[in-house]
Amino acid sequence: MAQSMKDIKRRIKSVGGIKQITKAMELVSSAKLRKARQRLEMSRPYYQTLVRSIQEILSSTTGIRHPLLEKREIKNRAFIVITGDGGLAGGYNGNAIRLAESQIDDKEHTLILAVGMKGRDYFKRRGYNVVGEFLNISEEPYFMDASSIGGLAIELYEDGKVDEVNVIYTGFKSVMTQEPRVLKLLPAESIEEDKDSKTLIEYEPSADKVLDYLIPKYIHSAIYGALIESSASLQGARRTAMESATDNAEEMIEDLELRYNRARQASITQEISEIVGGAEALK
Repeated sequence: MAQSMKDIKRRIKSVGGIKQITKAMELVSSAKLRKARQRLEMSRPYYQTLVRSIQEILSSTTGIRHPLLEKREIKNRAFIVITGDGGLAGGYNGNAIRLAESQIDDKEHTLILAVGMKGRDYFKRRGYNVVGEFLNISEEPYFMDASSIGGLAIELYEDGKVDEVNVIYTGFKSVMTQEPRVLKLLPAESIEEDKDSKTLIEYEPSADKVLDYLIPKYIHSAIYGALIESSASLQGARRTAMESATDNAEEMIEDLELRYNRARQASITQEISEIVGGAEALK
């Protein structure tokens, strides 16, 4: 019984140490989440407006030919998969990876641009063709990171190595809710508009020159938006996971303390019984 009580005390101490770690990580994630949400709230109107404005312009390009607008038979596809560089974030990484795999029809004709170590490691271990690695940017991405990713995606498309480019990211809804999403980037598409509401646009110096500038801007802005959304989602998922882990540790400690008290009471009862038994034997 004494050994059992000693084991329980050791477990209480061990779980208590884990609780301190998860609580500290919860506080760190809360601070990072506040910063990420502020960044998201400041950036979201910009990139959403920019993307929509360029899509509206593209809706007036009927009859204009451009390499990044041309639809062709899809033989090879590229996926930009945004995950975290670390774990301890609940289902954040797994959900994004599962969505990516559900979109992949043929591994042999798929190229992966991995953003984050978790996605990079997962796809490499399973034999996917990872042609781009963008690491240590998942928590605090910048527009130049989106430009680097977008530049590679455009290069693959223009060189004919892929016929379609999609981005897999996690949209931020709330601290408790994050939703993995897929967004098609190339070929660039316009939004659906009423034919009677289309505006006639004249391009200077030429449509090709204007689209050469606008379409990369659209791609980079869409990727930057996906990075910002995913960054906030990562911190929200991590904070929730660490809060849940802390609560579970507290429940375990309460259960272990109850077991310890019961074992202690049983030990005391046994000692009293032995004393009474010894006294009775001496009579």
